[in-house]
Amino acid sequence: MATYHIETYGCTSNQGEGQQIEQALREGGHYPAPSVEAADVAILNTCTVVEKTERNMLSRAKELESETADLIVTGCMALAQGEEFKDAGVDAQVLHWDEVPTAVLNGECPTVTPDTEPILDGTIGILPIARGCMSNCSYCITKFATGRVDSPPVEENVQKARALVHAGAKEIRITGQDTGVYGWDTGDRTLPELLDRICTEIDGDFRVRVGMANPGGIHGIREELADVFARHEKLYNFIHLPVQSGSDAVLEDMRRQHRVEQFVEIVETFEAALDHWTLSTDFIVGFPTETDADHEQSMQLLESVRPEKINVTRFSKRPGTDAADMKGLGGTKKKERSKAMSELKMDVVGAAYESMIGTTREVLVVQEGVGDSVKCRDGAYRQIIVQNASEHGLEPGDFTTVEVTGHQTVYAFATPL
Repeated sequence: MATYHIETYGCTSNQGEGQQIEQALREGGHYPAPSVEAADVAILNTCTVVEKTERNMLSRAKELESETADLIVTGCMALAQGEEFKDAGVDAQVLHWDEVPTAVLNGECPTVTPDTEPILDGTIGILPIARGCMSNCSYCITKFATGRVDSPPVEENVQKARALVHAGAKEIRITGQDTGVYGWDTGDRTLPELLDRICTEIDGDFRVRVGMANPGGIHGIREELADVFARHEKLYNFIHLPVQSGSDAVLEDMRRQHRVEQFVEIVETFEAALDHWTLSTDFIVGFPTETDADHEQSMQLLESVRPEKINVTRFSKRPGTDAADMKGLGGTKKKERSKAMSELKMDVVGAAYESMIGTTREVLVVQEGVGDSVKCRDGAYRQIIVQNASEHGLEPGDFTTVEVTGHQTVYAFATPL
């Protein structure tokens, strides 16, 4: 038996794979250490989406190496840039995430404990439904780590979702590098079927959030998918469609598999099918070929579709990608464009939350907040904070009805009724 310390960085998909590592370790009879220093092995599950993250991963690896007897590095940076750790003088095993449990066991087969339940984050369960994507974006380094999409059967994912609910999950986060292309490798487009079966075949009162789905994969199934959302209360009316740019010319240079018109058609389909829903999207600001006119098109798209959740990222050159060889725009230009879009983002999101004041919502208490508060999600996955939670007897996993009383731009405040 060994004690372990695990740290996971990056997206929800990475969080899910980190939980799978920990699940396998527990099934092998290992248990978490009370601190890094007390662990027999430390596991760093890495991200490398932008250059700043890469630097942070190397720095953290050096810190962990000095604090523990044995270090294992896994995750996206380990697979895409594993040599960077050796070059930085980090003494660690660099492994694929599913090799980690065996490495901890020094090659021995684990004694599986069948009754070990899935790892949860409080009442949140993460379900990676597939690994990889079908894209070849010119700026993306993650594809080197994850490869082409590899989709387990629908039945397998339904069983995993059932296990999460049985373990106490009240919110299941469906995740992957691109959930919209789930099943494409087997010749099917099975995301709607998977969601339908989870909602109809699993007993219990829980909610399901669908993670990032690129518009190129969703466009062909948009009507079927919107219909599934409309029919099932268990599904949060939330979809994350990263458009990245409002310019078709830039999207072509990015090698994205959609164009602006297709993105808008998906939005219009969901708008027609759902009374209350949340659109989440991403923009990359300052791509090497982005002109002032291209940037203005992105600003206009943001203003017209008005997403309720928006991630704005400055372009960062990633080694080995085609975009890394392009002549950049310079930090000042990227900073100016990022500032302008971020200001517009706050206006758009603030207006969405302002419109909620005075309305009544059924919410799921998802997590504890700061002090005596709890974080809740309404049916469209908008974040609502309830203060003085203990006075109302609210804990994660509870469902309650609230009246929205105010907002702080990116989240609302509410009082239980």
